[in-house]
Amino acid sequence: MLKSKPTVLTLALAAAGMSVLLIPQISQAADEVKQPTAEQNVAVETTEQNSTQADTTITDDLPIERIQVKGYSRSLIDSLNSKRYSDTVSEQLSADDLGALPDVSMADALTRLPGISAVRTGGQAAEINIRGMSGGFVFSTLNGREQVSTSGSRSIEFDQYPSELISSAAVYKSPKASLIEGGVAGTVELSTVSPLSSDKQHSFVVNARGMYNDRANEVYGAEEYGSRLSFSYQGKFLEDTLGVAVGYARLEQPSVATQFIGLAYNDSKELDGLENDTNGPVDNPNYEYISEGFEVQHLGGVETRNGYMGAIEWAPVDNFVLKADAFMSRFDSEAFARGYRVKFGGRNASVANPTYDGNSLIGGTFNRTSKSYTRVEIVNDDNQDFDEVNSYGINADWQVTDRLNVNVDVSLSSAKSDFRNGLLWSNVAVDANADTPIFDENVSVSYLLNGLDLPDVGFNQAEAFSDVDRVMVSKYGIYPFVNEDEVQAYRLDFKYDLDNDVISSVEFGARYSDRTYSNDRSVFEYGNDGAFSKSEPPLKLTEDMTTVVDWQGDFSYFPAYLAVDLDKALNAWFPDGVPQPVQTWGNAGGVIDPKGYTTNYSWSVLQSGDVYEEVLSAYVMANIDTELGGIPITGNFGVRMVDTDQSATMLQNVEGDVELGAQNIADEIGIINQNYARTLQGVSYTDYLPSVNLNFKITDDSQIRFAAAKVMSRPPINRLAGDISASVSDDGEINGSSTNNPFLMPFYADQYDLSYERYFDEGAFVAAVFYKNIDSFIDTIAIENFDFKGNGFNVPEYIIDEISGEQIATTNGTYTTAVNNAEGGYIRGLELAYTQVFASLPDAWSGLGFNASYSYTESEVESITNLGGDTATQDLPGLSNNVVSATLFYAYEGFETRVSARYRDEFVSEQVAINEQVVNFDGETVIDYQASYQITDGLGVLFQVNNLTDEPTKSYFGTEAKTGTLQYFGREFFLGFTYAM
Repeated sequence: MLKSKPTVLTLALAAAGMSVLLIPQISQAADEVKQPTAEQNVAVETTEQNSTQADTTITDDLPIERIQVKGYSRSLIDSLNSKRYSDTVSEQLSADDLGALPDVSMADALTRLPGISAVRTGGQAAEINIRGMSGGFVFSTLNGREQVSTSGSRSIEFDQYPSELISSAAVYKSPKASLIEGGVAGTVELSTVSPLSSDKQHSFVVNARGMYNDRANEVYGAEEYGSRLSFSYQGKFLEDTLGVAVGYARLEQPSVATQFIGLAYNDSKELDGLENDTNGPVDNPNYEYISEGFEVQHLGGVETRNGYMGAIEWAPVDNFVLKADAFMSRFDSEAFARGYRVKFGGRNASVANPTYDGNSLIGGTFNRTSKSYTRVEIVNDDNQDFDEVNSYGINADWQVTDRLNVNVDVSLSSAKSDFRNGLLWSNVAVDANADTPIFDENVSVSYLLNGLDLPDVGFNQAEAFSDVDRVMVSKYGIYPFVNEDEVQAYRLDFKYDLDNDVISSVEFGARYSDRTYSNDRSVFEYGNDGAFSKSEPPLKLTEDMTTVVDWQGDFSYFPAYLAVDLDKALNAWFPDGVPQPVQTWGNAGGVIDPKGYTTNYSWSVLQSGDVYEEVLSAYVMANIDTELGGIPITGNFGVRMVDTDQSATMLQNVEGDVELGAQNIADEIGIINQNYARTLQGVSYTDYLPSVNLNFKITDDSQIRFAAAKVMSRPPINRLAGDISASVSDDGEINGSSTNNPFLMPFYADQYDLSYERYFDEGAFVAAVFYKNIDSFIDTIAIENFDFKGNGFNVPEYIIDEISGEQIATTNGTYTTAVNNAEGGYIRGLELAYTQVFASLPDAWSGLGFNASYSYTESEVESITNLGGDTATQDLPGLSNNVVSATLFYAYEGFETRVSARYRDEFVSEQVAINEQVVNFDGETVIDYQASYQITDGLGVLFQVNNLTDEPTKSYFGTEAKTGTLQYFGREFFLGFTYAM
């Protein structure tokens, strides 16, 4: 598997964000990395200044060129060294000083490396993809320790890691036996500072920046301005035997977006009248597919991140070092989503003037009928997310003898996410001031999708959307989702140096980890979104709690709507206090006394539970340092044994059979259900993961790498949690899911890498190819016309229409579940990286430089999707065939500037704003600009623009004609200063 690694230099450049200079003699910078020979006579000095210069001195009649490397240039050289002499296929980046990386988060920094791309959420890079594989295949560590995540998956959310608190990062594309298992795509290793390793006795860095979003003024209630502040200190004491480092980083940034969201094609209706039409769903092959509807929304709010880092390092004697470190991040988000949500009304709606893409409807006029639920809801959602990430560790490194080293590490990583989705949905009444308001059933919606552009729309109720005498709140709901994840780990490693011409040393060790994951669901609901509820009547809006909001810019043709002041409204409607959500059965089957509940909320109990995972691993690895035919060879080979025991709590519906374990299970408010038995289900398995890494130094300046390994990635931790649920829609259709499965097995792959690295005057070139053969994937399969009652689900025979009071018979719909499929396949690709610094140009031009990387990835792995109605194939999530990044930079006498661009073509990922809808994303190019000036040795100013061209995110269902999400974020401007001493 050839993979291309950007020259370390490239890496460093890119990694550092390239707000810095290029080394005037990068060629010599690269050479200085090598142990100088007598002929080369090259020496390197690093300084604390902010520029690079070279001078020549004479020693024993031999000229020695000394390259003084400083600032970001130094970080480039450090990265180059790390990559060039790494024993694996890897990419590296480092910071000259703690707090020196200019990126908002580590997600931004990592996307500057070859073969790595990002999925933007709310305009910010959050999840990274490596070599065409999504974040679920990426394993991450901090200071060599496994990290858990607030996302509920294995993939950490890199935007929770401030770049100011990270001193270096490595992306291992090929594993070695001593690395913790888990990354089929790759392993990302983040590191905080080691204070005793600092060249400086004391250092202090302060960063302060203000920020501005240029689309915030288009969104009512959005914040335009934000800030970024950080400081860090490193110091050495007691004759350099005690080191201390502390850091703090705060980010307060506006969250802004304007978006159109097309909803999935989850219903069907006979529309075209064609005979012998068999392209529709299995149960009605002559039907055409219709979408659930669409949403148009303003998003706004504030994201606040506080990061803390601390480390203390003690070396009382030369052969022993004890280090304790801590990292904490608090990421809070309070956001609103306002606009409207259009529901077409399913197959019972009246449809005129249909327009098709294949067998799927992409335009037409929907009119509400007595049996359909066609409507336009005014949306005022309120979302809050409070995330905590903690990582603590103690490490002891003891050089027992000249040959034997022992390392002991104890760590704790924990994460908690407290997410609350609050919704406030309003519908149009005939007269909101009537004693008994009546839902306005005269609803007509016309639309025509325009692919990756905004659609044409028309509403017969358009004027009513902003009329307080017509709009009434029909539903209020709160849906918290709390998950906690924690892993305790213990690790013991040995290294023994040998006096051998082939094997230089042997490493072996063991690791034990104990992980617990839990999630808790709860709910509060009032009213009904499909019509006005008789038992919980609509809530009146008044002038003092509403504001008429007009759309701006590209969205200006959409009709105005009412924005609701949530606090004022809730205080008026619930003067005794806003009701709080609970975890409850409601009136589910098996309940003895529903205590007044009329809705089945069993999902809030069934989707709550715990996952337990114990892993014991051991490895042995031999390090190679030899020659073959005069060619120096380094590297390693070894094997890692991994024993995993995973289980999850589940509630199994045994229809109240005591002999099968049925118990009286009470919810949070004392409602008892007799139908379920508590179970703990799971699986144990043992894996052996061999690996080999070989580096052939074919000349002083070039080398060839080869690597091969068996790798694994465990299923996302939340996919092991038991969850079984079923619900009935407004038109009586039953749909259910068990999207998780405690018996899911890992992803396995055999992978191969081959790469060539060439270092030359003023730059470097790297070419690589890679190949992964993946055994299987986790698929979520949908079983249509599933017999819910026959498979033990408690579902009603009919529901009551709240408007007409008529009985509506229930019908079987779709059951969705997760399985390990037997279909694997290959992923293969090419990576190229090139860096050129024009240091040989005269005077002011010597600071000019350029670096670029390109990766091509392809895979035979495909999945089937019917979210767009017509069945279609889609690629592996995270895979873009072509990914390009490029940076042009310039530095002269304290002034530095760079412009960088990152392009990825079409890829598959989860649809923005809609969870668990995996759709196609259009290609995108994101351009950033940065300029800085060093006023004094310590003080510098910086100007930065992210998303310079205001690149939106666009997605679609299978074909571009079936619009998914069109989301516009705006540009972000930063202006501030850095002070270092």
